[in-house]
Amino acid sequence: MLFTEETIGDFFENRVKETPDKDFMVYPDRNLRFSYKEFDERVNKLSKSLLHIGIKKGDHIGIWAKNVPDWLTFQFAAAKIGAVLVTVNTAYKKHEVDYILKQADIKLMALIDRFRDIDYVKTMYDLVPELKTSARGHLESETYPYLKHVIYIGPEKHRGMYNINELLLLGKHIDDDELIKAKNNVNNNDVVNMQYTSGTTGFPKGVMLTHRNILNNGYYIGERQGFTIEERLCLPVPLFHCFGISLGVMAILSHGATLVMLEVFDPLLALAAVEKEKCTAIYGVPTMFIAELNHPMFDMFDLTTLRTGIMAGSVCPIDTMKQVVDKMHMTGITSAYGLTEASPVFTQTSIDDPLELRVETVGRKMPNCEVKIVDPETYEELGLNEVGEICCKGYNVMKGYYKMPDKTKEAIVDGWIHSGDLATCDEEGYYRIVGRVKDMIIRGGENIYPIEVENYLLTIDGVRDVQVVGAPDPKYTEIVVAFIILDEDADLKEEDIRDNAIENIARYKVPKHVFFVEEFPLTASGKIQKFKLEEKAEKLVEEKKHKEQMN
Repeated sequence: MLFTEETIGDFFENRVKETPDKDFMVYPDRNLRFSYKEFDERVNKLSKSLLHIGIKKGDHIGIWAKNVPDWLTFQFAAAKIGAVLVTVNTAYKKHEVDYILKQADIKLMALIDRFRDIDYVKTMYDLVPELKTSARGHLESETYPYLKHVIYIGPEKHRGMYNINELLLLGKHIDDDELIKAKNNVNNNDVVNMQYTSGTTGFPKGVMLTHRNILNNGYYIGERQGFTIEERLCLPVPLFHCFGISLGVMAILSHGATLVMLEVFDPLLALAAVEKEKCTAIYGVPTMFIAELNHPMFDMFDLTTLRTGIMAGSVCPIDTMKQVVDKMHMTGITSAYGLTEASPVFTQTSIDDPLELRVETVGRKMPNCEVKIVDPETYEELGLNEVGEICCKGYNVMKGYYKMPDKTKEAIVDGWIHSGDLATCDEEGYYRIVGRVKDMIIRGGENIYPIEVENYLLTIDGVRDVQVVGAPDPKYTEIVVAFIILDEDADLKEEDIRDNAIENIARYKVPKHVFFVEEFPLTASGKIQKFKLEEKAEKLVEEKKHKEQMN
């Protein structure tokens, strides 16, 4: 039996009745606070405004923004009226936004002014020139026939767009009865979010997730961390990603606790937020924790209120996990594994697990779902400690990819979502991720799992972080290439790394080439883009060969 069969809107309103004055969302850098009741009132205003401008059940609302306060207002307003919130990656540029607007059939796009070097407003005007000559609410676009509204999340005025204050005023024209009617028409098996795959491999696909999917998944994620109503979670990860919505917002909502928000990740702001708000938990991908630990002002902050959290999104370096436990007081830190298509988590460690299991595994399967390891070619289930593709089946599996039935059939076979990741399961039910099906390097017939080589190279003094990929080779088909980030005071050369590896791991696993870099290419959600490293490896290896021939 699942934790709840309620919709997100109904569940939130019940929380409001129980603890109306409790902090729901806090932005410590500007001392902005919303109690459960205050936030619900703002959500209801926006819900009625959306109804007034013609947003109906099943309509798609895009949101292209940092973690601004009204991001979640749109999230919960859409959930209440049965609309689908389509999350747009903050790093997307004109080409990607064009794709999302078309592929997702966006009816309303909400956006901020800009992020880093991307001018969101200008991008929308470039894509939808009709905006500049259309009355607000009367947009007719030849390129995007579904698009009827563009909303600016801020007080400034832009031609053709309602700003957020103007939009909220429109809700006064709608009676509460109309909102109640809309809410009563929402089912927990309705799609509530569409999240596009990050683009680490292949073309983005719209993953359709339901109320039932993400609210229950959030609850079980919180349970593995021992969450209670007193939890205060510092959330520096982007909301457009499952890490933000499910692991963060839904885990907190399902436990009636408090979100401590950052608009964008900044290690200094994260540390300050933990101290100021006495956070009990913090999330992040490994690169975020590394940035916090290495910040020159790290020792100035009191982090003793921390006890748990999640490190996920990519392989968690063992040394980093141990430093987080020791220096950040997160004795109950957990690691989680999953994919957007599974809402996303289907294995996670627990605060009760021994530290070695929390740093070396991604835990055991979550409640109310099934997990198995299969042969990637035959789909035959494998035995204990055998390497195969990890798959999941249960309440948390997506409804499918939007308008991609063939891709959906490829991903979900007999109810099982195929992850594309290679893993093992031991006698105690703990899973270890050993690489991706397509990341596996085949050198002269030998299968090499990059994560195994990476874990070894991380043990070398002076190596801060490492990524291993394959590069084409005429003799072996593929060779091993390592990209390494060194500690500031380290003075290592390629031969030092190779000599050390030759002595300690099988020769065929030793990187043929080692390249030192200052950073890895990342998606906006902090995932390392392996395909870009593979492209770079091929290019650098060719350049290196050319130089050697010239000499």
